[in-house]
Parts: sequence; C-alpha cells; structure tokens
Amino acid sequence: MAESNGKGAVASVTASMMLHGRVAIVTGGAGGIGSAVSKHLASLGARVAVAYVGDPAPAQKLVAGINVAIGTALPRAIAVEADVSDAAQVHALFDAAVAAFGGELHILVTAAAVLDASYPTLAETSEASYDAMFGANARGTFLCLREAANRLARDGRGRIVTFSSSVVGSLRPWYAAYAASKAAVETMTRILARELRGTGITANAVAPGSTATPMFYDGKTEEEAERYIAGTPLGRLGMPEDIAPLVGFLASDAGGWVNAQVLRCNGGAV
Repeated sequence: MAESNGKGAVASVTASMMLHGRVAIVTGGAGGIGSAVSKHLASLGARVAVAYVGDPAPAQKLVAGINVAIGTALPRAIAVEADVSDAAQVHALFDAAVAAFGGELHILVTAAAVLDASYPTLAETSEASYDAMFGANARGTFLCLREAANRLARDGRGRIVTFSSSVVGSLRPWYAAYAASKAAVETMTRILARELRGTGITANAVAPGSTATPMFYDGKTEEEAERYIAGTPLGRLGMPEDIAPLVGFLASDAGGWVNAQVLRCNGGAV
C-alpha cells in the first residue's frame, strides 16, 4: 500500500476553507435559501453579515448556530436588520459588515425576495402587490448592486451573486410581476458585470427552480405542490442545500472565470 504524504489532506483543508479571510453580505440571509447560503459561506471560512427584515429571532438563531459550529473566538456571523428597498439601510448594512469584521468587503449575495402568495394573474395583480415585489426584488437588488460596485474589494476576490428565478425561463402563469422583477435582476447583473470591467469583480445570477422553502409552500395546496414536483426530471423539489454550493463556487476563486451569467439551478425543470 502506498504511503500517504499528507498532501491530499492539506488540499482538502485548503478547499474547505477557500473563503478564509473574506467578508460576505447575504440579504435575506435568514430565509429559506438565504440561511443555507449563509451557513455554507461561513463553513468555507467567510465572515458573514446576515441581513434580515422583521422578526430578528430567525436571524439571531442562525447566527448563534453558525458561531457555535465554527467555534472561533471571534464571531464568524452577525445579524443586521436592513430593508433592502431603502438606500440608507443598505448603506448602513455595508457599514455594519465593515465595522464588525474590519478590512474589505468581498462578497455580496442578494437572496432577499418577495412573492405574492395569492398568485394573481396579471389582470388581477394590484399595484400594491406589484410595488412590493419590485421594491424588494428589483429595487432592493439595484441598491445592493450599486453599493457593492463602489465598495467590494478590487483585488480579484470581489464577487456578486444575485438571485433570479427559473420562472423567468418557464413563463409560468400567475407569476407575471414576480418573473418581471426577477428578469430585471438578471439584466442588471449582466450589465453590471460588463461595467465592472477591470475591477476584478464578477457578477452572476443564480436562478433556482421550485425549492422546498416556506415561500414555495405558501399559498399552494398539496396537489399543486405535487404538480411542480412532477415537472422536474429528477423527481423532487430542490432543497436550499442544493443551491448554496453553487453560490459558494461562484463566490470562490474557483468561480473566478464565470462572469455575467445566469445559472439555472432547477434539476432540469427549465
């Protein structure tokens, strides 16, 4: 039997901490997909500012769990309340991450999103519903992108990962305003990637399909949920843990040559 020289173990440890020393902001960071992303980035060595709105308990519980699991003297994660549709609060979010972790900011993930769980047709969509989805999904992403474009590190480690949705490709009825708001996210992300030419910052969008989160189940009957599952070649809903590794890859050096792309992560549904 060949004797191990230990290089494999060293490589494994290095890969597992490939975001060591980097600071990430995750909006919607305590939500269904956002919480999985926050935990995954922290497991890769990043220090994470978990942005939330409303009830602080889920974010505080998530952050406490991350810090206990990591077991370092200094916190690996903090919770920051921030309404991403408000420019001042977005600016304060970035300031809070710098104040907590010092140095530069490296990674922005925009997972915050709003969906109308009554699933109205376009003809039945109210202005309030439209404004809520565009406020959080499109305006919120715009404000975060603008802040990141001016504040992320320009040393080749700057990474922006926005969240779209595979419904932009499927054009499923009852999602008109939501899909339109996510299409705006895709467009802004891809244009920003080109505008950041020469900075070393990449910008990509992840577009999940049907994923087992509270947002997915809200407003759906069991039969309706089963129809979504039936439309996926892999025969199941996605899990938040299916999405988080893709975000981790894009945020790392390994994903440095992927730029201005929309990556659908949906089990082949679209």
